[in-house]
Amino acid sequence: MPSDEPRNGSGVTHSVAKPPKILVPQAFLDRLEHGLTVASYVPMPGEADPSPLARAAVEAGCEIVLPHVVDRATPLRFLAWDTEAALIAGPFGLHQPAHDAAEREPDIILTPLVAFDAMLNRLGQGAGYYDRAFVTFPNAWRIGVAWSIQQVEALPADAWDVPLHAIVTETDWITP
Repeated sequence: MPSDEPRNGSGVTHSVAKPPKILVPQAFLDRLEHGLTVASYVPMPGEADPSPLARAAVEAGCEIVLPHVVDRATPLRFLAWDTEAALIAGPFGLHQPAHDAAEREPDIILTPLVAFDAMLNRLGQGAGYYDRAFVTFPNAWRIGVAWSIQQVEALPADAWDVPLHAIVTETDWITP
């Protein structure tokens, strides 16, 4: 019977630990309302997977949108996505809705990050997509999705950096 476990070069199987699931805190569930638009994302390798949060949003009657990237200079757009619809390949290895999907204004933005601190500052990939989206959608509830190991003591915050409202990890719900 074939094993799902990867083999090293010697033919010996070894286990690869699956990353723990991100929490779905009650404070997040309490914020969800039928008809809200929740921006999620398809994680890149190493990023925390927001799918438990997106699934809870769908179950609460929210619409899911995903980021759509054209290039570094073009602002991020959030496009409608039917959870059964195929995604297309985007720049930088992203998986995203087709460019002609309906554009939506998110009420909640689930945000990937590289690092964060207790003041809810985030370090992203460096292109500024989410920082610009936070300015474009100032009323959206900004939730960082990360692994607890990504927390650092402090991050420098520039004038254009917009802090998050909360951060969720596999172990914590962090708010100011």
